Amino acid sequence: MKDNDLPVTEEELHAFVDGELPPDRHEAVEAWLAAHPEDAARVGAWRAQSQAIRSRYRDIAAQPVPDRLKFERLRRAEMSRKVMAAAALIAVFLLGGALGWIARGTPPNAQDEFATLTAQALEAYKLYVVEVRHPVEVPGSEADHLSQWLSKRVGHPLRAPNLEPLGLKLVGGRLLPTKSGAAAAFFMYENTSGDRYTIYCARSKTPNTAMHYNAAEKASTVYWVDGNVAYVVSGAAERKRLWQVARAAYEQIEPAGSQKNSSGS
Repeated sequence: MKDNDLPVTEEELHAFVDGELPPDRHEAVEAWLAAHPEDAARVGAWRAQSQAIRSRYRDIAAQPVPDRLKFERLRRAEMSRKVMAAAALIAVFLLGGALGWIARGTPPNAQDEFATLTAQALEAYKLYVVEVRHPVEVPGSEADHLSQWLSKRVGHPLRAPNLEPLGLKLVGGRLLPTKSGAAAAFFMYENTSGDRYTIYCARSKTPNTAMHYNAAEKASTVYWVDGNVAYVVSGAAERKRLWQVARAAYEQIEPAGSQKNSSGS
């Protein structure tokens, strides 16, 4: 698979804005933004905010650090806890606050929904990957029936991606409830070593997003929203492997002929 065929991630969008994106990914990101107006609007907002902050604090940034704020002097000084706390807050604000705020970019309501869906997906992952005899309701040998059933219950066309090129066989799937009472689809995969990955799909009101990575204590997720459906790929593998699985799933998870496939993203 060529680099330009890979889906664009949240990290790459930020790198694009900051001028740190590798040259060989510029074409792919520009094509993605042309096909995804929601992400294009976010990138435009990040750039505008970054320029506003640079314009506002340009003079301050150019000034030399006052002697009283140099680290060597602060280290030697005997400061009270109150003064130390104030200095720490000032340092955090000046060095990280503005840029960190720009980097996040995702609206608060979207963050809340992402957190909820990711938590639900991780709960399901941890609950069912340890099951030996009954990890799924419908076995992978009935993949067509499984996809049709879950599509009907979720209210959106779904398919179980073929991850065999990555050494992952479809174990099967099941229907799960969400905290809002809606239905969620749950697909499970396994390799010859017994490592399992799951794909959790649920309806979402959040606008389409790029792919996000979230590391948890014993498992991690890659998640995104496309066509009013949120997808969460969970696994205990290291980050690079999980991204590989998520990208392979991303390319297949919508039925052929969908808007995503036709846009080439």
